[in-house]
Amino acid sequence: MSIHAIRGRLVWFTADPFVDGARSLRHEADGIVAIDAGRITRVGPAAEIFAHLPENCPVTHYPGCLISPGFIDTHVHYAQTGIVGAHGAQLLDWLTEYAYPAEAEMADRPKADAMARAFCDELIRNGTTTALVFCTVFPESVDALFEEAARRNLRLIGGKVLMDRNAPAALLDTARSSYDQSKALIKKWHGRGRASYAITPRFAPTSTPEQLELAGALWAEHPDVYVHSHLSENAAECAWVRELFPDSDRYIDVYESFGLTGRRAVYAHGVHLADEDFALCHHTGTALAHCPTSNLFLGSGLFNLGAATRADRRVHVGLGTDIGAGTSFSILATLNEAYKVAQMTGSALDGVHGWYLATRGAAEALDLAGTIGSLEPGCEADMVVVDPQATPLLKLRAERCQSIEELLFVLMTLGDDRAIRATYVAGAKAPAYVTTSNPQ
Repeated sequence: MSIHAIRGRLVWFTADPFVDGARSLRHEADGIVAIDAGRITRVGPAAEIFAHLPENCPVTHYPGCLISPGFIDTHVHYAQTGIVGAHGAQLLDWLTEYAYPAEAEMADRPKADAMARAFCDELIRNGTTTALVFCTVFPESVDALFEEAARRNLRLIGGKVLMDRNAPAALLDTARSSYDQSKALIKKWHGRGRASYAITPRFAPTSTPEQLELAGALWAEHPDVYVHSHLSENAAECAWVRELFPDSDRYIDVYESFGLTGRRAVYAHGVHLADEDFALCHHTGTALAHCPTSNLFLGSGLFNLGAATRADRRVHVGLGTDIGAGTSFSILATLNEAYKVAQMTGSALDGVHGWYLATRGAAEALDLAGTIGSLEPGCEADMVVVDPQATPLLKLRAERCQSIEELLFVLMTLGDDRAIRATYVAGAKAPAYVTTSNPQ
């Protein structure tokens, strides 16, 4: 792609505000991001950057709009896109009644293809440019997702679900087949274009010790791939883990004992973690995906963001929509709920810290800082253009904002998919894809 640029009100982070405070926020009231070959080459005040652009360089101007690094979703299930808003009780009943049947449908490759298209449409429509994604037990569901992501040039991380007990027979693999199939998928997809692979045990109760042992062995063989699973989401789930793994003192010890904690291991939820669990995450580099809309929808509990982000033993935390128990693909809507959960757990999530979690903080959680999550030169040019005047109420409220910090908070409490003016993927404005086939 030839050199081009976009202009607007720029916002990004150069450090972690949970540690370094508000000075980590960078803001240009009238700035330009210059792009070449899908990467950011220059960023700064418009007057300064104009002088460095080639003659007749195209500049797309978004007056009044905020230009930010693209949003990053650190936990989502693409096969569950069709069951968002399915009424359910608690986690384990909801899995049986809704999630497992939806995932069983992905054995049909055309249905998996259609769901992958619908899923990627929603990511782009909501300004999400990177996601860490659960596929299903079927290897073909992984192919469907990565092939669709490649068509959009989206940076996605995903993997085949490992599940060899305590689930419907149609969704079970074996310890050996899960290892062999995952190894083949790593060879096929990891590092191909913008795809990365994640070894994906569903959660401890649906894997035998043999399966978890082989998952740990596979990660040791391929340490640059990811591990993605669930942790301490629901009280009944935690009790079940204690029954199934009586030799482990705590839920996270199960994963630790099989070599499944460390940098590039990302666990969703962490609602019922004690301080020693957060300390283990800190010392190993294990990341957590905070999924507030899902935790509230299923009544799972309240994630303690303040405890997780304590400066003396900071844990990497990103945001997860957790579709389909989560109720919105919008990271802005997810931030709205994250603020409320923080209030209920004794801390306050402001706009600066929230926006960080949605961008650079999530990139840190995925071990991709310096690649995505920032507008710094050298980063991939994944960006979202957010319109503070997208709705009458948002416009009215935004006009009263006295600072960029206040505007970020207003956007994360009143914004949703309607505020997304444009999504840029590797420097190219993503088309407004419309899924024509019914993924049902």
